[in-house]
Amino acid sequence: MLDPRRACCVLLSTAFVVLFPALPGSGQTPAKAAPQIPRMPSGKPNFTGLWQVLGTPDWDIRDHSAQAGPFFQLGATGAWPAGQGIVEGGEIPYTPAAATQQKENFKNRMKLDPEVKCYMPGIPRSNYMPFPFQIVQSQRDIAFAYEFATANRVVNMGKAKEAAVDTWMGTSNGHWEGDVLVVNVTGLNGNSWFDRSGNFQTDSTHVVERFTLADADHINYEATIEDPAIYTRPWKISTVIYRRKEKNAQLNEFKCVEYVEELIYGDLKKK
Repeated sequence: MLDPRRACCVLLSTAFVVLFPALPGSGQTPAKAAPQIPRMPSGKPNFTGLWQVLGTPDWDIRDHSAQAGPFFQLGATGAWPAGQGIVEGGEIPYTPAAATQQKENFKNRMKLDPEVKCYMPGIPRSNYMPFPFQIVQSQRDIAFAYEFATANRVVNMGKAKEAAVDTWMGTSNGHWEGDVLVVNVTGLNGNSWFDRSGNFQTDSTHVVERFTLADADHINYEATIEDPAIYTRPWKISTVIYRRKEKNAQLNEFKCVEYVEELIYGDLKKK
């Protein structure tokens, strides 16, 4: 016959298991809900908004130390800030000849950098310059408007189109992979740089971008670059793009052509 005291303990233990099955064990934490992201009526992520990258990738997409600028007259205002790079693995896999060209570009950056002359910044550089950009998403295509030099592009989300001609901003064809916006960029004219350090591309450079909303206010941005003419293998950059949320945030104008006329055409003036 079962001892009454033992029977009481068994009943209490059984009741505890039945009534409290979901109590977390030691060290356990409740699972976090997935972040909510804005969506279109179709259910696809909605990237509409004003966005900007923080950091210094426009100076150099690789890790870089602070350094003096090219003009000592500007003092600290012309110096280059230090920054962590956005190249996965740290280095760009240039061929030997291309590595030499990059060094020459850097030496002559004040004459050769397309940004200095207010040319279109190209892809992917447009996305991480120290200027905001606007994304406007429709039920089909997606427009990008950049503050620098009023650059812009439309990502075609329909049937892919071949580039009619090579251009600064290239031809962008997009598609969805789940919640990821994938943009295939071809038809680049090869004149763009990746940064102010002379890292460059050619007219055979191919870029594949991936935009992923981490939450309502952050985009995880990746771009894979390939070009057998100057790189020994494909390589990737990745960074975070932040939503501008201050009151009355808007895209302003930076039409910089008038600021470079003397630089470009000054030597043509009559003496």
